[in-house]
Amino acid sequence: MPKDSAVRDAIRASLRATAAVYAAMADQLAGPVARAARLLIAALRGGHTIYVCGNGGSAAQAQHIAGELVGRFRKDRPALACVALSTDTSVLTAVANDYAFDAVFERQVDALVRRGDVLWALTTSGSSPNVVKAAARARRRGAKVIGMTGPGGKLLELCDVALAVPADSSPAIQEGHLALLHILCDLVEQAMFPPDGPRQKE
Repeated sequence: MPKDSAVRDAIRASLRATAAVYAAMADQLAGPVARAARLLIAALRGGHTIYVCGNGGSAAQAQHIAGELVGRFRKDRPALACVALSTDTSVLTAVANDYAFDAVFERQVDALVRRGDVLWALTTSGSSPNVVKAAARARRRGAKVIGMTGPGGKLLELCDVALAVPADSSPAIQEGHLALLHILCDLVEQAMFPPDGPRQKE
């Protein structure tokens, strides 16, 4: 185990690196985040559904998003329609076994996603095959696609709005995604249920 001073220096360096990523996000992503919020709000106001997908840590982030929207973020209010496509183990294992793991989200998009819905896709590399295929299929079905990625990848060209965190490691990108998903959930909740006005859901 390194000396306490070295551990503290490593902790400070890690937190400063995260702060630098957040500062870059503030400079680069405010506009795209606002556009993503408008897409989500328009879909929900129109009676449509948000679908979310990702692998590994990004699957956990997808489930986090669904929890915030179906449950609550900051306030008690009616539930919002959001489904994480990583949660049905029977569907995931059946599709992976009978077709391919690359199809586990695409097949669910075929079954569930309709014109006017939003697919919110997360992949730190930007190129996870099952996420990219899901995004391509969602676009063909008339849905909008919001992508959360790192600096590059195949998903970017399939997105109506891309939120590409300017970092070079998966942990840093996922930390950026966490901050952005919280901002988006807050913007959606405030727009759908303003504090000093009627509920804005049709």
